[in-house]
Amino acid sequence: MKLKNVARHVFGCAALTGLLASAPVYAQSVAVTSIVEHPALDAIKDGVQKTLEDKGYTDKDGFKWQFQTAQGNTAIATQIARKYVGDEPDVIVAIATPAAQAVVSATKSIPVVYSAVTDPVAAQLVPSMDPSGTNVTGVSDALELDKQIELIQQVVPDAKRVGMVYNPGEANSVVVVERLRELLPDHDMSLVEATAARTVDVGAAARSLVGKVDVIYTNTDNNVVSAYESLVKVGNDAQIPLIASDTDSVPRGAIAALSVNYGDLGLQTGEMVVRILEGEDPGEIASETGEAVELHLNQSAAAKQGVTLSDELVDTATDVIE
Repeated sequence: MKLKNVARHVFGCAALTGLLASAPVYAQSVAVTSIVEHPALDAIKDGVQKTLEDKGYTDKDGFKWQFQTAQGNTAIATQIARKYVGDEPDVIVAIATPAAQAVVSATKSIPVVYSAVTDPVAAQLVPSMDPSGTNVTGVSDALELDKQIELIQQVVPDAKRVGMVYNPGEANSVVVVERLRELLPDHDMSLVEATAARTVDVGAAARSLVGKVDVIYTNTDNNVVSAYESLVKVGNDAQIPLIASDTDSVPRGAIAALSVNYGDLGLQTGEMVVRILEGEDPGEIASETGEAVELHLNQSAAAKQGVTLSDELVDTATDVIE
């Protein structure tokens, strides 16, 4: 009897060892934080989650996913970052510059993947777009501003004064403003600025530009994008053309946007997260930018804002809303 028991024990251990060896190993958790919820940033979050699910990282296998938004408040972003560090997830994904800055300030050991950060170097997340040698890597939504200016000229050929509403406390917006100040004079145009430190300030900032600008351009400033409808109301009422840098603002009332696809950016970010979960060191992974841009147009918005889009421009668009 004793020999039989020993045999059963040995066989049982061997079988268990075989099961463990063949079973996939998943990281315990990924924690995701976003500075605010709006269509572009939500698309990134959903893209990350889809990539993880497609790779088999699901709650059925003990994998844990958590998401929290800071609701546009940097103090809340800091609180979320500290909570996540205390939770010790395997990877923290930080969407948009303020959320990424909060997380990177909170940990030097837990892998951090940023997304939708226009200039991660200026935001002091990484020293360069090369492998950082730290715990941080990620995906930028940077756009070539020369192409954005070209789009402005295609939509409003006679534009001389370009208005911009932005949050002066958001690093990615400050970088864009500074660059536009440099670039626009080369195109015989100037920049007229209106600051909106809070989401509720966006409408008033836009109204302050009435009579002073020929067109309003917006980058991916999170305050502005969150309150884009208030900007649209001003644009429609005063017939000031609106040009955005995220395609999700086009169905909300912008005439045009040349932008990365934020859903694709989320999938790209998710692939980077998977690489880290599978054992790669984030410090050895170079930062990336969005892989393709799309032009979206809104003919209805153009009519409301006093613009007729050329057939040539319409023919080059990825998507046109009638």
